[in-house]
Amino acid sequence: MSVRKRRQYRILGKILFVFYILFVFYFLLVSEAYGRTGEMQNYHYNLVLFKEIKRFWNYREQLGVFATAANLLGNVLIFLPFGFFMPMASKHRSFLMTSFYSMVFSLIVEISQLFLKVGCFDVDDLLLNTIGGMLGYITFTVCNWIRRKHDRKSSGKKSHNRQI
Repeated sequence: MSVRKRRQYRILGKILFVFYILFVFYFLLVSEAYGRTGEMQNYHYNLVLFKEIKRFWNYREQLGVFATAANLLGNVLIFLPFGFFMPMASKHRSFLMTSFYSMVFSLIVEISQLFLKVGCFDVDDLLLNTIGGMLGYITFTVCNWIRRKHDRKSSGKKSHNRQI
């Protein structure tokens, strides 16, 4: 892949990353579809790790598949793009840094929900969001490996054709 093409992909990654960040803040703090219709009267928070995960799992039959999946799987999936776009948009491309930034971004979202009284500060969400960022990074790494393998094959074919 040419340097110019690689630069275009990085710019596209940065643009998508910004749109993704805006989407997350809208979806988790403002969106009526996610139950953000008004301010709650009290602060809601959970500081006990695995408390809500365990509650959703134990009451999955009463809550239903959608509510359980939305809470447990949704918190992982919504941060998957963060882990994918972070190394594309940043110079910090390590698993550790992406995991750290996923946790920090999740913490910002959770604190915003607490102070704006539009959700619940939940350490379980912090954990699940961070896992989502980690999975996104792994997805990015696999895609990057496939791209590099494809680039090597393409450049190998071109050099082979020149020799003939």
